[in-house]
Amino acid sequence: MDETKPTAETGSEDNSDSSQRQQQLVDMGSATIKTERGTIHTLTIVGQVEGHQLLPPTAKTTKYEHVMPLLAALEESDEVDGLLVLLNTVGGDIEAGLGIAELISSMSKPTVSLVLGGGHSIGVPLAVSAKRSFIAPSAAMTIHPVRLNGLVIGVPQTFNYFERIQERIIQFVTKNSAVRRDTFTKMMLQTGELAADIGSVIYGEQAVAIGLIDRIGGLSDALECLHQMMDEARQRKNALRESQS
Repeated sequence: MDETKPTAETGSEDNSDSSQRQQQLVDMGSATIKTERGTIHTLTIVGQVEGHQLLPPTAKTTKYEHVMPLLAALEESDEVDGLLVLLNTVGGDIEAGLGIAELISSMSKPTVSLVLGGGHSIGVPLAVSAKRSFIAPSAAMTIHPVRLNGLVIGVPQTFNYFERIQERIIQFVTKNSAVRRDTFTKMMLQTGELAADIGSVIYGEQAVAIGLIDRIGGLSDALECLHQMMDEARQRKNALRESQS
């Protein structure tokens, strides 16, 4: 006599999927949200962006070797419709941060960033890398010149290297936002605002006023914008299919 499979197996599969999502949240600081309107992957960039050297275990970090392959997988995934990037970072390694920012900016899928708490230093290029950017009214962003830790050889080649890196950052930010180059450069070289350093700290409304960030808003605003972008992308895809058929 044939017997039907017990429903407990389905429950175990659901528990397995739930466990995988929870582990993903712990390991990567990311989560995938499935709704009737589409599937959104949420990526958090928090603490310090870790580069080629390991930071102390007590430091909260975002590891580029985790984020980069994840972004490539999201771009190729047929299941994920959009990406939400949540930012609360003090900055970190320039090349690692720029690498992540370049990947996000080159994604074809809808992307939205939301600055919460802080998007400092290399967090600025990360914040503007998405197609639409939001910032909480209380959030802050620090804009300052390139700084280097460790041994620095005081020769013209070193300063030339600094200038080239700084130029890469300026070009990326001005290309991916509406901020004017002269405005951004002026804030980067501002004196008298940061203790023992040059640069500027700006908050939500000012970041929007100068064109660095698109809009003031919170989580619901960012999600609604992302859903609208996903709907538009879906409509374009359907229209393309109809034209080819």
